[in-house]
Amino acid sequence: MTHPSMDRNRKWVPGFGAVLLILLSHTTSALEVPLDPKVLEGLPQPPTITLQSPKDYIFDPRENIVIHCEAKGKPHPSFSWTRNGTHFDVEKDSKVLMKPGSGTLVIDISGEKAEAYEGTYQCTAHNEHGTAVSNNIVIRQSRSPLWSKERNEAIVVQMGVSLVLQCRPPAGLPPPVIFWMDNNFQRLPLDKRVSQALNGDLYFSNVLPEDNRNDYICYARFPHTQTIQQKQPISVTVLDNSPDGERRPGFMTPLGITSTKMVLRGETLELECIADGLPTPEISWQKDGGELPSSRMSFYNFKKTLKVSDVNEADAGDYRCTATNKLGTAQHVIKVSVKAAPFWVSAPRNLILAPNETGILTCRVNGEPKPKISWFVNGVPIENAPEDHSRKVDDDTVILSFVKTGSSAVYQCNASNEFGYLLANAFVNVLAEAPRVLTPPNRVYQVITNNPALLHCASFGSPIPTITWFKDSQTSVKNGDPYVIHENGTLEIHVAQPLHSGKYTCIASNNLGIKENHVYLEVKEPTRILKQPEYKDVQRGMSAVFECKVKHDPSLIPTVIWLKDNGELPDDERFDVDVDSLTIRDVIDEDEGTYTCIQNTTLDQDSASAMLTVVEPTPTPPIVYGNPDPPTDLELTDQTERSVQLTWTPGDEHNSPTQKFLIQYEDLLHQPGVWINLTDAPGTSTTVQLNLSPYVYYSFRVLALNGVGYSQPSQPSRQYRTNPSAPDENPSDVQGVGTQPGNLVISWTPLTGFLANGPGLEYKVQWRQKDVEEDWSSKTVANVSQFVVSGTPTYVPYEIKVQAINDYGSGPEPEVVIGYSGEDLPLSAPDSVQVMVHNSTLAEVHWEPVSLQSVRGKLQGYKVYFRRIRGLHETEEDTEQQEQVLTFSGNRSEGRLPGLQPYSLYNLTVRVLNIKGEGPPSPSKKFETPEGVPGPPSFLNVINPGLDSLTLEWGPPMNNNGRLAGYTLKYQPVNTTNELGPVKVITFLANETTITLGNLNSSMLYKFYMSAKTIKGSGPIITEEAFTAMDTTVPNRQVDIATQGWFIGLMCAIALLILVLLIVCFIKRNKGGKYPVKEKEDAHQDPEIQPMKEDDGTFGEYSDTEDHKPLKGSRTPSNGTVRRDESDDSLVDYGEGGDGQFNEDGSFIGQYSGKKEKDTHEGNESSEAPSPVNAMNSFV
Repeated sequence: MTHPSMDRNRKWVPGFGAVLLILLSHTTSALEVPLDPKVLEGLPQPPTITLQSPKDYIFDPRENIVIHCEAKGKPHPSFSWTRNGTHFDVEKDSKVLMKPGSGTLVIDISGEKAEAYEGTYQCTAHNEHGTAVSNNIVIRQSRSPLWSKERNEAIVVQMGVSLVLQCRPPAGLPPPVIFWMDNNFQRLPLDKRVSQALNGDLYFSNVLPEDNRNDYICYARFPHTQTIQQKQPISVTVLDNSPDGERRPGFMTPLGITSTKMVLRGETLELECIADGLPTPEISWQKDGGELPSSRMSFYNFKKTLKVSDVNEADAGDYRCTATNKLGTAQHVIKVSVKAAPFWVSAPRNLILAPNETGILTCRVNGEPKPKISWFVNGVPIENAPEDHSRKVDDDTVILSFVKTGSSAVYQCNASNEFGYLLANAFVNVLAEAPRVLTPPNRVYQVITNNPALLHCASFGSPIPTITWFKDSQTSVKNGDPYVIHENGTLEIHVAQPLHSGKYTCIASNNLGIKENHVYLEVKEPTRILKQPEYKDVQRGMSAVFECKVKHDPSLIPTVIWLKDNGELPDDERFDVDVDSLTIRDVIDEDEGTYTCIQNTTLDQDSASAMLTVVEPTPTPPIVYGNPDPPTDLELTDQTERSVQLTWTPGDEHNSPTQKFLIQYEDLLHQPGVWINLTDAPGTSTTVQLNLSPYVYYSFRVLALNGVGYSQPSQPSRQYRTNPSAPDENPSDVQGVGTQPGNLVISWTPLTGFLANGPGLEYKVQWRQKDVEEDWSSKTVANVSQFVVSGTPTYVPYEIKVQAINDYGSGPEPEVVIGYSGEDLPLSAPDSVQVMVHNSTLAEVHWEPVSLQSVRGKLQGYKVYFRRIRGLHETEEDTEQQEQVLTFSGNRSEGRLPGLQPYSLYNLTVRVLNIKGEGPPSPSKKFETPEGVPGPPSFLNVINPGLDSLTLEWGPPMNNNGRLAGYTLKYQPVNTTNELGPVKVITFLANETTITLGNLNSSMLYKFYMSAKTIKGSGPIITEEAFTAMDTTVPNRQVDIATQGWFIGLMCAIALLILVLLIVCFIKRNKGGKYPVKEKEDAHQDPEIQPMKEDDGTFGEYSDTEDHKPLKGSRTPSNGTVRRDESDDSLVDYGEGGDGQFNEDGSFIGQYSGKKEKDTHEGNESSEAPSPVNAMNSFV
């Protein structure tokens, strides 16, 4: 709402009739004078306006006019008023009352003309320290004038044309709200064809016959008086005798191609486009060269109106509305410019200064056009105020230097442009006061873990006191994590932990004194519902139990509240509320709903809900076991440098009790993405104390284990970072080994990043020669696992230490490790090498060990090299013999040489051995081995076999192992049963290699044994076999038995016997006889399914082999049984056994008995006699 006079909006001069706007809500103070009466006593303060009426005050003439003006100050200020720029003498007007102790005016306008009190009012609050002024308060009476009398002509239009019905309401204060209704006070329906414009006119894009009516009435509602004025009805007649045809869109408002719109910053931009056309056009909006501000934009009136709220400078530009129907489009561009009445960037703030201090008042404003800034002192333009050399004005800034006692005042800043103005009061109060702490002493602050804690230290003093904090009266609290000391002295702990509990002391000090105050902080454990109520499907008539187990700080006693569907529980004795559960007995359908458990303490609360569903009674389903659900609500408490307490809420156990919880951690600094097992907790526990390492970015998760298996991991906890510290341990596996003469390689296993405990990990390597009086040498290295010391003596012991260090200190004192410098080849060879020959294949060598100094390294042992030169019976050296090596570890002086070749000459040397290699050889030593038994003859062949003679030839041994003395031949016959006959022995001289043996049996196999001998005895034998037959090849001892004469004769006798037995059997059968095998098998059972004997597990007494098939032509009775009543004869009478069983040697009688018993029941119904040939075939 604009002022009646724009000039009044542009400038204000107190006492000279100009208008000034004061926005007290924008004023703040650097040091506000407290309102505590005990503190206020004796403290002067310039006036400050605390309450005033709005600058534009429209009053209802039926009520009193109340113009507010309240102010504070010390002493309490007095009040005066101006009206229309001149002094308003309140006491002379009986209708005007000023409230006692206040500047508020109450004007009784009953029986008076209210217009007499319209005008611009301004309040002034004054005491001896300055003068403050209020806004210009423009008082105007609300008005709701009548519509001017007019007669509306009836409107006749053709169907399809556009139409505008004008409203033109009377100007009211404030402007009226417009709407269209009919005679029945029913709102006229609006749509995209018929719409109401922002000015209240009614637009028809095209008229239809349904628009015929004589009661189009425009109404104006005036808000303050709540009165409604009515325009004369308008009649509209739509003709269809010559309807207008379809046409392209065109704009009814605004007119033309472009239009302009100005809006002030912060107000609401309203743009409107109403088009005609047939069919009815659709409206769309866009902003040229930019996007519409979707978050502040809305469409009204079927997209014909675009509103943008809280306008800023970026909203200026060209807005294009487009009307479209099937015949074409029309466009209109609205050019929007954004201006700004003055607005605050930084309003001036009250100053409390001590004598000789310097202060600055700033008045930062912005606007379009740029506002002009004017300064006033106690309501007087600053250029007209008494001269003050300590004051300097620089545009929007007033600098007050070295202020003096008594120079308190109230300054006003006025900023104005053509669209409005701002005015603010800011007092400068010059005081000299010792500090006072306003926060009550010994106040106890209680907060929940992980929440912010604010410890107040409200103070007052001039100069402004400096606030310092101490914990437990000793530790100085500094700005920095986790503490923040605010400008007003409040101490904030962003994330309070139990370790922050204790006594805190704040000290307020300035140059006039010191004041301290003690407060106490108690950090409590949070209230957490560990066992939440679970969703339940309960059968009607059963009981439902919702658990709600809570964990809370011992000093806070929780109260439990149960709600049903966010309301109170029904007043029903079936509902039983216990400490940690809700039981509903005899559930009914009305009990269905959502039940919420709320656990309250004085500091916090936790809640959990679950739904109860009532179902029909059903059979109890089987218990289903499953993996547990993952734990939830991971929380870290009791945080220290090396430990933290982890708490969680268990998940559903799925009918299998939780056995344990597995806690894992991820090191986001050193091993992101890798989860490592940290510890276990019992299945009944929900909290565990975790020991931590420094310089680790921990994140924890928990898995539950029941009888089925592990749950999925919980969601990770929040990150917990431990501070760096010096290493707790040193590298392991420290060794010192020389790799070459003159060096020492010191190596170790580096610490992992997890064990480094902090950045800048390095290793301090120290060494010194053992048993030598010298200082430690040292070298600090990083990112390596070994260090090479050069220039060392050969193979001497060194003391070695490796210590871990980082940016925060050194690890513990490291242990001393003994290492040795590099080795070199031994210098000396063993002395006094002697060989003692034990036998033809074993010798023992002895030597004198070398001195340890000459080894020049760690003695590994001695190597004995030996080689066979030649046999003693040979004259030339055996060049094919390889040198053999035996190593004897340790400090030895002898060794055995096994596997020597008899009757040979050997050469031998000995070398000393260290890690680097071998020393020089000892002087060679030759020794001889004695004779031994020879090897076997190189071959033995049988040639020229005769009927009674065989010729043998053989070759000398490959190794004589001495002087060959001759050969020994042994031979013996072998009969057909592999029995060996008597042995005959023949000896031969060394030069004999063949012999012919006579007087041998024909067709006889002979076995021959040949060996060579020396004086030490006979050597291994070589064997051969041969027949005296004429075959040129040696026959195989495994002779085919079927070709032997004795076997053929035996088979013929057996066949003849079988034939005789079969003939007798057939003769008996022709007489009608049946032949069961034996009396005890009279049972009518098929021998194929005879039961197993209990003693040996065989089937009856019969063999189930292929030889026991029935004879050709035989039949089996249809009932599968044997009739034994036709004959008592038995084939047992023809056998040698009494019962027809197998003999132990499997003789024929047993076979025949088993076979015949089978034939008996398979062929007793045969009508022809079986052939004897077939019978024979069955036994072959």
